[in-house]
Amino acid sequence: MATKYIFITGGVVSSLGKGVAAASVGAILEARGFSVTLMKFDPYVNVDPGTMSPYQHGEVFVTHDGAETDLDLGHYERFTHTVTSRKHNFTTGQIYSSVIEKERRGDYLGKTVQVIPHITDEIKAAMHAVAEINGQVHDVVIVEIGGTVGDIESLPFLEAIRQMRLELGRNNAVNIHLTLVPYIKAADELKTKPTQHSVATLRAIGISPDVLLCRVDRPLSEDLRKKIGLFCNLSPEQVIAARDVPTIYEVPLMFSREGLDELLLDLLKLPSPHAADLSGWEALVSKIKQPRETVKVGIVGKYVEFPDSYKSLNEALLHGGIANDAKVELVYVNAEEIEGAHWPREISEVDALLVPIGFGRRGTEGKIRAIRYARERQVPFFGICLGMQCMVIEYARNVCGISTANSTEFDPDTPDPIIYKLRDLLGVEAMGGTMRLGAYPCRLKEGTLARGIFGVPEVQERHRHRYEVNQRYLQRLQEAGLVVSGLSPDGKFVEMVELPGHPWFLGCQFHPEYQSKPTDPHPLFVSYIRAALEGKRRRGQTESEREREAAARPEIVEAPAPAAVRSAERAS
Repeated sequence: MATKYIFITGGVVSSLGKGVAAASVGAILEARGFSVTLMKFDPYVNVDPGTMSPYQHGEVFVTHDGAETDLDLGHYERFTHTVTSRKHNFTTGQIYSSVIEKERRGDYLGKTVQVIPHITDEIKAAMHAVAEINGQVHDVVIVEIGGTVGDIESLPFLEAIRQMRLELGRNNAVNIHLTLVPYIKAADELKTKPTQHSVATLRAIGISPDVLLCRVDRPLSEDLRKKIGLFCNLSPEQVIAARDVPTIYEVPLMFSREGLDELLLDLLKLPSPHAADLSGWEALVSKIKQPRETVKVGIVGKYVEFPDSYKSLNEALLHGGIANDAKVELVYVNAEEIEGAHWPREISEVDALLVPIGFGRRGTEGKIRAIRYARERQVPFFGICLGMQCMVIEYARNVCGISTANSTEFDPDTPDPIIYKLRDLLGVEAMGGTMRLGAYPCRLKEGTLARGIFGVPEVQERHRHRYEVNQRYLQRLQEAGLVVSGLSPDGKFVEMVELPGHPWFLGCQFHPEYQSKPTDPHPLFVSYIRAALEGKRRRGQTESEREREAAARPEIVEAPAPAAVRSAERAS
């Protein structure tokens, strides 16, 4: 069977959730027994999002082969069995760079290089390339086009999918358009005009949607489906309500209830191997909606105003909660706010603390202060990437007595560079793609917390860092009680550290969040949330004991003083 393609575009406004929609389409097709892979085209000219501000783009998701990609690839991996790679995310910058490189080599034999056909051919070649990876031919390739229809920078990608649809044939490619049907409170009704205009813009460039996903915050009536279908040249069955749901992991179930899987199978003439099996998703959503306990995790970072900066981390913490039948409440603490005398009330109210990835000096002293609090107060603590580096700095300063301990990232002239630039990157000043990226092995020390959590002697985890622990200081750190529980097999890199005797005090240089799924949570997050719950229960028991002890104590009532004494006191 030839590979089928599904193209997903968006209209009206950004942030409607194309990535989650694409991942959910993949999930319901996998539930039907099909092999699926997903890819994304981003219209910005940057070569990759690696050097972009998290405030503008959200987190950078790192693939197994070391590509810095859009955060939507994280959704693809969490919702489906897809393992993404550098072949699954392309930007305008990458496409143009490739075409220009070919022109410089003379590949075009002196032809005038143009957007059509050369840029569009490069885009189509990228789409064909993911149909077969490592010998596996996928039944369906889902292609998400970033941006919003009408954006000038998206036009080459839209033209490419128009051509692909023409070349593949009607039953081999489907266009899905995600749009907004807003509720106008003053009129007390949903308005379809934005969707009509968005589809009109799409049709003006030669693309007619086969399915409309309408983002709504309330039910979409049959009359409105008919109206949208009439103006957009679709049957009402092709107008799917994409309602707001309590958790994104309910979206596949919602799409299936709307009949989207049946519609796609019909449009693509795909014979389904079996009926949809979404029992795993149903069980997952049930656990999310009905947790037995609640636990609060404080994330001390510098990008906390924009939670998408930590998208995979946020999801991985929720996955750890699901495994422990608990709801995880995320409390964001701005690291800069705790650099001085100020101490946010939230810090003392959380059940665990975490310091995630970050770059640059801003907020680092606040992170180090939070780590000291967690270490001394026996609060479960997890340090990831920069978080682990700050753990080592804090321990060197406050336990080993190396008061000037620091990272050369924060202070290039520090006399005690506990953390310094990767030796392999000395002299490398370029920012893009120069970090230690992708999956590398970590060998775990027997008898440590890390070894017990993973249950195996060696693991492969994804990295994204430019600085490392300076091993000249390891002996002093270890003599003071810090345990290096994970090293690269060649002993070159410190991968994990932990503190015995603490309820849970562990850091890792890699990013476990990139490989966590709701149905297969990463063991580090499962263990971390379990420790947070145990700490919460211990505190609850201690408080109850104090209350019981206070209630059991006989009330001390002072005897009234004799009348003569009382008279003397009044006189004085």
